[in-house]
Amino acid sequence: MSLTIEEMAVFCKKKGFVYPNSEIYGGLSGFFDYGPLGVELKNNLKQAWWNYHVKRRDDIVGIDGSILANPKVWVASGHISNFTDILIECKKCHSRERADTVVEEKTKLSADGLNVKQLQELILKHHLKCPKCNSDFSEPSQFNLMFQTHVGPKQNEESIAYLRPETAQLIFANFKNILDTSRVKLPFGIAQIGKAFRNEIAPRNFLFRCREFEQMEIEYFVHPNHLQDCPYLRDIQNVEILTYSAEMQEKDLEPQKFKMKELLEKKIIKLSWHAYWLATEYNFFMQLGINPHNIRIRQHKKSELAHYASDCWDLEYKFPFGWKELQGIADRSDFDLKQHIKHSGKDLSIYDEEKKQKIIPLVIAEPSLGLDRSFLLLMYEAYYDDKERGNIVLKLPRQLTPYYCALFPLVKNKPELVAFAEEVYKDIKTSYSCYYDESGSVGRRYARADEIGVKYCITIDFDSLDDKQVTIRDRDTTKQERIPISKLKEQLYHLYQK
Repeated sequence: MSLTIEEMAVFCKKKGFVYPNSEIYGGLSGFFDYGPLGVELKNNLKQAWWNYHVKRRDDIVGIDGSILANPKVWVASGHISNFTDILIECKKCHSRERADTVVEEKTKLSADGLNVKQLQELILKHHLKCPKCNSDFSEPSQFNLMFQTHVGPKQNEESIAYLRPETAQLIFANFKNILDTSRVKLPFGIAQIGKAFRNEIAPRNFLFRCREFEQMEIEYFVHPNHLQDCPYLRDIQNVEILTYSAEMQEKDLEPQKFKMKELLEKKIIKLSWHAYWLATEYNFFMQLGINPHNIRIRQHKKSELAHYASDCWDLEYKFPFGWKELQGIADRSDFDLKQHIKHSGKDLSIYDEEKKQKIIPLVIAEPSLGLDRSFLLLMYEAYYDDKERGNIVLKLPRQLTPYYCALFPLVKNKPELVAFAEEVYKDIKTSYSCYYDESGSVGRRYARADEIGVKYCITIDFDSLDDKQVTIRDRDTTKQERIPISKLKEQLYHLYQK
């Protein structure tokens, strides 16, 4: 049985992956701190994403934008006026909840895209009450999610600024600078990893819905006259994904598996570039070893489309609390660039050498992935309660695990053995993430390593002093192999490449 989200939070704290923020002062809802193991896993995941999307490609460049920006950025993007959730407040205890979340949890109905009036009708129809004191709710109202702050010593209307609610707008605001300095040509993408902040009404489900989180995001720009000219389509046409289209949802049908070429032929996905990015993002998780039965793509219904999107699909994961968005992949069209042209008065067009005219490229796909949600997915996929061993085994991908290997001297009360083990450890540490452990029995040390995802344990025993060999043990199979110390780093490299 899968862990509940509460049990996963306890496990993450116990093992040093994630802690409640400022816990000694009672914490702060919606904020978490990554511990020694968590920060390593998180950094490895970011590096894997960056390598896959930027370093191995010629058509994507990166930026790292500021958290604060001129507030006109958020006026142009529509966040000041449109970035809201629907709030309900208990008339008695005054606790506040997201109306759509309450409706979904209590009625098991989908509330995606419902407006204030529709949510109020469902609350009244199902006699929904405050979960804390069982009292009535106030009428739903719009609540803006932007975190407001001030820049400079004077705190007045002119000093107001906002913590960015997404990373995308800094890409659009820097569009002209990137064109002028990086020599990119259409089609091309701009990638960014960074923090975003949303004043969630009721954060919940541990890392899934936080007030501070990280995004890994791409804006991919395409010529408006070449929306179907995806040169990479052949690479992904046979990728098969569980699909839940808007029509399936409206007709209350079950999701079905389709190949990408079938989705395009049936016009379930209209643009080849959109299909390409859906398959590309799906493949990112497949190469990390994620169970394909736990991932699907779901199309937004018209009622839930963001104000900027002409089409949007979510990559969803089957968490213990249901199918939930992991990544949004939206067709933003030319909305953002046109808005920033209008509000800034700057020319953000590209000159088309062939047509001899200026054009505004379209964002045909915006793969926007939540880093914290991806972290949570990895923990669920990796967590395995091994009854035979009698301990938890965290089967993290070898390229992501906080420690690739660990080194143990068989005992700690033999100075010559310990000295030799420390020498081997220092050599391994120059090439691989490794830790040293001499406390407790070897069996207990194996168990500790299993619980934090260490892929290989290396043991130095008494024979090692004479034959210069070590025992290397695989986390997943528990298979042990004895190899010469002189070939240890070579073997670790070979195992990493498998």
